[in-house]
Amino acid sequence: MNKKEKAIFAVNALKEKYPDALCSLDYENPLELLIATRLSAQCTDARVNLVTPALFAKYKSADDFAEADIADVENLIHSCGFFRAKARDIVGMCRIIRDEYGGKVPDTMEKLTALPGVGRKTANLIMGDVYHAPAVVTDTHVIRITNLLGLVSTKDPAKVEAQLRALLPPEESNDFCHRCVLHGRETCVAGRPKCELCVLKKGCSHWVKNSKNA
Repeated sequence: MNKKEKAIFAVNALKEKYPDALCSLDYENPLELLIATRLSAQCTDARVNLVTPALFAKYKSADDFAEADIADVENLIHSCGFFRAKARDIVGMCRIIRDEYGGKVPDTMEKLTALPGVGRKTANLIMGDVYHAPAVVTDTHVIRITNLLGLVSTKDPAKVEAQLRALLPPEESNDFCHRCVLHGRETCVAGRPKCELCVLKKGCSHWVKNSKNA
């Protein structure tokens, strides 16, 4: 299989295994997803999901967060790690969303990445899950799995995104990334992949190479 064929194979195999390509973060609106994603940096989604109910119960809108006491936000998100930077970014982004976008999370990559603490990974998640635009979220699972498959040849998130955009059908790219996260947690686990059980092994460069050398 060439890379394009391998990409289509992976898309279809993961779609069959994980029909529901759902984001692992719990949220009820675009702002909550944006904030939860910022909290998830260097933190597990499971931990974020434990923290956000109290946070979102107290602060319900961009205006609420924009007026929040940063120290109080720090206290609520403390267990997510890097809480000072995250609290500062959350309040800062919400002030911009309130003042420049009328309380609505912006809908372009350029506007999203101009917000404090928002990089392309977060912006892609918002563009894909909220605005249903073609998106490639370069989660650590996505980077690891697509390298093992042989779809990409770099660990640099921006380069992984560019290489995957050239291979994945645009309408499948966002869900493919969600499915890679699910697959990375269940089967292609970092450091201890369950290759024998993997639905992708037929199209996986790592598996083919190791099985030949076995």
